[in-house]
Amino acid sequence: MKKNTIIIGISGASASGKSLLANTIVKELGSDQVVVIPEDSYYRDRSDLPFEERAKINYDHPNAFDHELLCHHLKELQEGRSVQIPIYNHAQHVREKETRTIGQHTIVVLEGILLFAEAELREIMDIRIFMETALDICLIRRLKRDVKERGRSLESVLAQYEETVRPMFLQFIEPSKRYADIIVPRGGNNRIAIDLIKAKMRELLGNHQKSANNV
Repeated sequence: MKKNTIIIGISGASASGKSLLANTIVKELGSDQVVVIPEDSYYRDRSDLPFEERAKINYDHPNAFDHELLCHHLKELQEGRSVQIPIYNHAQHVREKETRTIGQHTIVVLEGILLFAEAELREIMDIRIFMETALDICLIRRLKRDVKERGRSLESVLAQYEETVRPMFLQFIEPSKRYADIIVPRGGNNRIAIDLIKAKMRELLGNHQKSANNV
């Protein structure tokens, strides 16, 4: 089957630079044929639980994600159809009622912590990139992000990191690195990696356009 959309996955530890790398590449490419989808959008909706219960959930375990829906949406995109991407509210741990329409893109850049941990999901991807960033750097970035952008307290971020984030990294994320095609050290500001990935994406876009013109 001819695929209409190329899926590029970027995984790695929380705050390792996945979003920065994905968004930098897409911005610098300047093409409306490329779009970023965060794995975070597919956190399961827990609006049926009180906030106190939602806050206790291990959000770094594969079970926290609706990977079944993500796989379905990626396959729909590969077949040229549009999908409704959930919008997740990190502060309240629920999905918003609104959704985001994605479709008719040549390249989808998927970024998230557990993309390579499940076989069905990683096998959908055409290219797999793993961000390798020192855990102390990741912790500092996560502290700054969660306190500033997600309204979290310093104590709650540190407690979550110790109880779930680091253990889940060691159990699921670090072992999934072996499935990567490319490993990027030093985070999302690695210019050589950015330029190499952009060059590959330009090649893919060019090949896709040639294929479309020959139809």
